[in-house]
Amino acid sequence: MGNIPPNHPRYASLLLRDRLIAGIQNGITSQHGLIAHGRGESFDYLLSEHSLPTANQAARAAAAYIRLAKNPVISVNGNSAALVPAEIVALSELTGAVIEVNLFHRTEKRIESIISHLNSHGASNVKGISASSLIPGISHDRAKVTPDGLYAADVVLVPLEDGDRAEAFNKMGKTTLVIDLNPLSRSSQLATVPIVDNIVRAIPNIISHFENISHLSPKELMDITINFDREAALEESERIIRNGIGNL
Repeated sequence: MGNIPPNHPRYASLLLRDRLIAGIQNGITSQHGLIAHGRGESFDYLLSEHSLPTANQAARAAAAYIRLAKNPVISVNGNSAALVPAEIVALSELTGAVIEVNLFHRTEKRIESIISHLNSHGASNVKGISASSLIPGISHDRAKVTPDGLYAADVVLVPLEDGDRAEAFNKMGKTTLVIDLNPLSRSSQLATVPIVDNIVRAIPNIISHFENISHLSPKELMDITINFDREAALEESERIIRNGIGNL
């Protein structure tokens, strides 16, 4: 990126692409992850790379759910590990949420590379290697989870598109907090809290809200979750994507 000046109109976007390419080179991100990122990037472009008011409300609701949780878990894939490793670690340390690596294109080497990458950003006790439990209803490798991590979680933060697993978690009675720039994806449509936003904005936003609500009582936290209108959030994001950011 040395030949791209900071005032380039796509500078921030190109930096994110560079992180993913570095992720591939370091065995963290799969090549399929680049395609998924490009799809999300197109939605973000239509949102003018801007966090909508309802995305902010969703991040606040997600923070409240995590605050109320007994066993919150942050699920990490290759793209999220490449894009926001320090932010994931910061959220985990602030909230006490467990981090677990869970991959569609799973190899033990990739799991180990992602854990090592997160550890280099300050993480400890990242789960994902000893995945001896299975999520019911999933026939691919994302079914493999740790018994005291994702399997036991009551609230799961699921960054980026993952519709079948979001559905399976719902059937297990888990609260799903999904970060996905596509409001029409199964992930967003099935999430307890769909956060239609870029993960590089959403995770810091959840951190900020968690800090601001940490003093609230359980009832006040419950009120935040109850008052969040998931349908309105999805409808607003779809409307803006279809008609433009000027229609806020």
